[in-house]
Amino acid sequence: MRSLLMSKSHIRNFSIIAHIDHGKSTLSDRMLEITRTVSAREMQAQVLDSMDLERERGITIKMTPVRMHYTKGGEDYVLNLIDTPGHIDFSYEVSRAQKAVEGCILLVDATQGVQAQTLSVLAMAKEQGLTIIPVLSKIDSPLADIPEVVDEVVQLLDCDPSSILKVSGKTGAGVPELLDAIVDRVPSPEEEFEGRPGARALIFDFAYSNHRGVILYVRVLDGKITKGAELSFIAAGEKFFGIEVGHFLPAQTPASEILAGEIGYIVTGIKRPGVAGVGDTVTLTKQPLPALPGYAKPRPVVWASVFPESQDDLDVLRQALQRLQLSDSALTYEEEASGTLGRGFRCGCLGMLHLEIVTERLRREHQLALVVTTPSITYEVKLRKKEDPLIVYSAALFPDDADIEKIREPWIDGSIITPPDYVGPVSQLLFEHEAETGDSDIFGDNRFQIKFVMPLRELMRGFFDRLKSVSSGYASLSYDIAGMRDADVVRMDLLVGGDPVPAFARVVSRRRMQDDADAAVEKLYKVLPRQQVKIKIQARAMGRIVASKELSAFRKDVTGYLYGGDITRKMKLLEKQKKGKKKMQESANVHIPPDVFVKMIRSDMD
Repeated sequence: MRSLLMSKSHIRNFSIIAHIDHGKSTLSDRMLEITRTVSAREMQAQVLDSMDLERERGITIKMTPVRMHYTKGGEDYVLNLIDTPGHIDFSYEVSRAQKAVEGCILLVDATQGVQAQTLSVLAMAKEQGLTIIPVLSKIDSPLADIPEVVDEVVQLLDCDPSSILKVSGKTGAGVPELLDAIVDRVPSPEEEFEGRPGARALIFDFAYSNHRGVILYVRVLDGKITKGAELSFIAAGEKFFGIEVGHFLPAQTPASEILAGEIGYIVTGIKRPGVAGVGDTVTLTKQPLPALPGYAKPRPVVWASVFPESQDDLDVLRQALQRLQLSDSALTYEEEASGTLGRGFRCGCLGMLHLEIVTERLRREHQLALVVTTPSITYEVKLRKKEDPLIVYSAALFPDDADIEKIREPWIDGSIITPPDYVGPVSQLLFEHEAETGDSDIFGDNRFQIKFVMPLRELMRGFFDRLKSVSSGYASLSYDIAGMRDADVVRMDLLVGGDPVPAFARVVSRRRMQDDADAAVEKLYKVLPRQQVKIKIQARAMGRIVASKELSAFRKDVTGYLYGGDITRKMKLLEKQKKGKKKMQESANVHIPPDVFVKMIRSDMD
């Protein structure tokens, strides 16, 4: 068996960055196959995508490290790959991976060209000072337009066309040449404190095991970390022993030590949540080295309340969120209570897809039945009688319109790349979503780049799906949070039987309030089951009812068993039923089944 120890000059650490569906996972499969990291018997599609959700949706959600051995010119090299997600909601995963490597492969689909997400991820790589290897994928496709896409990449990187590699993850063509280029172009890792006693490593991710506790994914920057060593978290101030250390082959494979420049894992045995954090530095307790800068803390942009259908499952939900946060450090949550739904948790996510993945993982991995409220964003509300602004991240907590002096909301700075045929429909879509467009630049020979700013709440209103629809799937979107601006929005409540339901509250644009109210009332009218009494479904905004609809009650024919006789017998029964209905109406307590909440939120997320 080949030795796992390797000098730093023969180590290459790199990641693959690409837009979603540009063939990143397929290329990773071919690399694992060619380097014989995974045997032919164990080979399967999307080897590094271990979650069921990743395989079902065909997207990468979690970054995954893997160690490959490769021989070039008679010398053995270790190639440490960190496979990263392509969707914009998981860009924080990409930024963490880039801190642990020296180079990256910029993968561009030869059938689609450079996409908007590619630009934002590339900017992060340049900021980190990484060596960038441009690569075209899917060159075997009959739809590939290699010359045009090469021109786009040259324009983007200002590089020599001959430096752009061409590969097919499906057939394996060009992959050996790419592995050679990684060895030649990506610099070997360096130690800042070479020769000095001690060791330190950067934590870039976590895993959790019921038996072994928190498992740290680390890049060792200085010294070496051996099995059984006494270690410390510099930021958290906690001490622990490295129960096991090792590498990813791609399964966790124990080793006696992990050296400077290597990527590996450390089993801590810690089972308490909140002790370790991504970006923290692990060092030897007796020979500590200085802390690393770490990562910027991600700021949630989408919030939603998550409640268990049964309050008996509250503790199970709490434990599930604690464990999920260990593998998804961008997730934040805090406990809250609702008079309608009971106790639950307010969860903060980086986008709508991130929120959808979090709730789906809670349901699948922990078998929880959940009610999820309408997603919202953070607003800054200045009240008339208070100096300091109020930070509101739940529509149900939004103050009354009469008490508000000014509202500010987050905006995004976005970019869309689209073929020229779709510039008109995309511009119309931006107008409908309150965007302010900038200049349209020609990007390559046959595409335009449209820059714009837009309220973040409009992005949550089905913008991404509508963009794909109006552009026939050709447009791509990238965005960053751009700051706060004044907002012209109002709180809208849905009333059922005269009582507001906090889970249905939402903040809407004032100019579109009537349309949103009509749509929400109509939707609830269709999904709410009929009851013994008639129910009024209303939308209220700015202190008045702006939309209303009445759900009729069940009607029982109380005279059905009668035959013959005087008409007064029927009249007496009908009058008795009428009085009973009136009494029920006065003391009616409307029951809203959990699936109604699910249908309402699913409509909003769709």
